[in-house]
Amino acid sequence: MSTNKIIITLFYCAVLCSCSVAKQEEWFVTHNGNMPTEERIVQIKKGSSKDDVLRVLGAPSSIPSFDKNTWLYMSSDIKSVAFMEPKEVNRSILKISFNNKDEVAVITRLTKEDGKNISPSQERTEVKGQDPGFFRKYFGGVGQFNPFAGQANPNL
Repeated sequence: MSTNKIIITLFYCAVLCSCSVAKQEEWFVTHNGNMPTEERIVQIKKGSSKDDVLRVLGAPSSIPSFDKNTWLYMSSDIKSVAFMEPKEVNRSILKISFNNKDEVAVITRLTKEDGKNISPSQERTEVKGQDPGFFRKYFGGVGQFNPFAGQANPNL
């Protein structure tokens, strides 16, 4: 078989493999999180205990620090191609709130459309005592350097 035939065959194979666009879209999407399946979620009803939720859905993705009676199950799909900025394609959040008796009180489902874009503030908060000043900044290390400190212990 000649070299030209091999090159042409490889070229046609590459063209045919690149035709499956639907599959290519999945190549660049990564799934993050531990969202339970729909069959498991429908088993949770108002009044179910925390133990029942843990047994059916598993451990939550997150429990907010200031509200131990809220469990969050989250998942998202991120599409990232080469050097382009990653883009969130899909987001799903299941929020389960418990009452004081550790029973399910409210079940809420949120999606990407329910989220809000928050831009970080560019302002800075000055912290007193953190600015070293000119002399401490440039002369504060005088006398602090000991070149022979590590030689006393041979195991270092």
